[in-house]
Amino acid sequence: MADQESSQLYQKRIPIFTRSVKGKFRTFKWATLALAYSVYFLLPWLPWQRGHEAPSQSLLFDLPGRKFYLFDLVVYPQDIFWLSLLLFIAGALLFFATGLIGRAFCGYFCFQTLWSDAFIAIEKLIQGERPARQRLYKQPWNGEKILKVSLTHALWLLLSFWTALTFVLYFSYAPELLVRFVTGKAPGVAYFTVLILTSSTYVAAGWAREQVCLYMCPYARFQGVMYDPETLAVAYDNRRGEGEAGRAVPRAGLRTQEERRAKGHGDCIDCKLCIQVCPTGIDIRKGLQYQCIACGLCIDACNNMMDSMNYPRGLIRYDSEANLALPVPAKPRLHWKRLKIIGWGAALVIMTGALISSVGQRSSLDAAVQQVRQPLFVMLSDGKIRNRYQVRITNKSVEDEVYLITARGVPEDALDMGNFREVKVHAGKSLIVQAGVSLPPQLAESTRNFEFAVTPKSKPGEVLLLETRFDYKHE
Repeated sequence: MADQESSQLYQKRIPIFTRSVKGKFRTFKWATLALAYSVYFLLPWLPWQRGHEAPSQSLLFDLPGRKFYLFDLVVYPQDIFWLSLLLFIAGALLFFATGLIGRAFCGYFCFQTLWSDAFIAIEKLIQGERPARQRLYKQPWNGEKILKVSLTHALWLLLSFWTALTFVLYFSYAPELLVRFVTGKAPGVAYFTVLILTSSTYVAAGWAREQVCLYMCPYARFQGVMYDPETLAVAYDNRRGEGEAGRAVPRAGLRTQEERRAKGHGDCIDCKLCIQVCPTGIDIRKGLQYQCIACGLCIDACNNMMDSMNYPRGLIRYDSEANLALPVPAKPRLHWKRLKIIGWGAALVIMTGALISSVGQRSSLDAAVQQVRQPLFVMLSDGKIRNRYQVRITNKSVEDEVYLITARGVPEDALDMGNFREVKVHAGKSLIVQAGVSLPPQLAESTRNFEFAVTPKSKPGEVLLLETRFDYKHE
C-alpha cells in the first residue's frame, strides 16, 4: 500500500534536453539575459563618488551602518516607507502585466529562467546539441562522458560561485571585500552566504530547472486567477492546426496547404519542434497549461517550420482565448480597456508618482523635538518659567554638516543650550541636543506654541521648523 501511494505522490524527474532555436523571442531572451547579467555582475564594480567618508561604490547595502547607497541616494531605516511603496509597485506590476500578457515575467525576467538559460547554454557548449546530449545521457560511463559531464558541472559550479560572490559584494566595498575573501580574512557570514547561494543556484538551475517552475514557484499556481479570456498567452490555433481530420506529417499528397485542406488536415505537420524547444517539456497543442512560462520559444520553432513549408506564420502565437474562439480570429492585440487592467495601471501610476515625489522632496536633514515632561516646567530663582526639550537631528547627507539651532515665537535670549548654538553632525549620524526655554511668568502664560528652527550652515535656505508647546500653569 505504501509503495502504491509513493508511486502516486512522487514521480522520477525525466531530463529535458531542449533544442536550440532562432527567432525574435529567442533573440529577446538572449538580450534580456545579457542586460540582466551585465547589471547584476558589473554594478558592484561601478565607481560612484560621494562624500569623503562614503564608499565610492554605486550600489552598496551597508547593514552595519544602517545605510543603503543607491548612486546619489542614501536610504536610511526611517525611509522604510519607500520599501513599502516598492513592494506594492512590484506586486501591482506583476498583476498588471499578467492580466495583459500572461506569464511573460516568468519567460523572460525571472531569476530561475535567466540562470537556467545560462546553464543550458553551457551544457550545449560542452555536450552539443539536443541529439548529442541525449546520446551522451544514455551511453555508459566512459572517458568521453566523464570528461564532458565533469566539465559541464565544473562550469555550472563556477557560475554559481560567481553569482553568490557577486551577491555578497553588494554588502561591502567590493574591491576590499574580494581581497579579504580570497585571503581568508572576510567575515564568516560572507563564506557561509557564498556557500549557501552557490549550492542553491547550482541545484536550482543545474538539476531542478523546470521542477522549480512546476512545483516550487507559487506564481504558477495562482496565475489562473489573474487570467481573463482577453489575456494574451502563448496559444495554439487548434482549428487551423488540426483541421477536420487532424494533424498529419507532410508526405506525398499532403505537402501544400491546398492538398492538406482538400483532405481535411490542418497546418500542423506534427514535427514536435514546439515540444523539443520548450524548457518545461509541455505540448502547447494541448491548450493553456500552468506549466507554460510564456517564453515564446515554441512560437519561434513553429514559425521557422511554417516558413520552410511556405505556410503562413502564427500557428502558435501570442493570442487570447476570446480571439481564438471567434469564427474568424482577428489579429492579436493587447486588450487593455478592461476595468481590472485600468485599475492596476492607475495604481501603478499613483504609487510610482508617490515614490518619485517622496524621493525627490526628501531633505538631507531630519529633525524632531520632544518635550521633557518630568517635571512639566520648573520655576527658576529669578521667577522665570523653564521648559526643557530634546532636539534630535539626523544628517542624511554624505557629508558632515553643522546646524544652527534657534527658537522662533519667543525672545532670542529665552533659548538656553549651554555654551553652544551650533552642533556638528557626522554624515549618516544622529545627535540629540538638550535645550531649555525660560520665559517671564506673564509671557509664559500667554505663550502656548513656538518653533525650533534647525538650519544647515551650508544650505541656509533649507530651514526645518519644529513646532512644540510651552507649558505653564498657576499653582
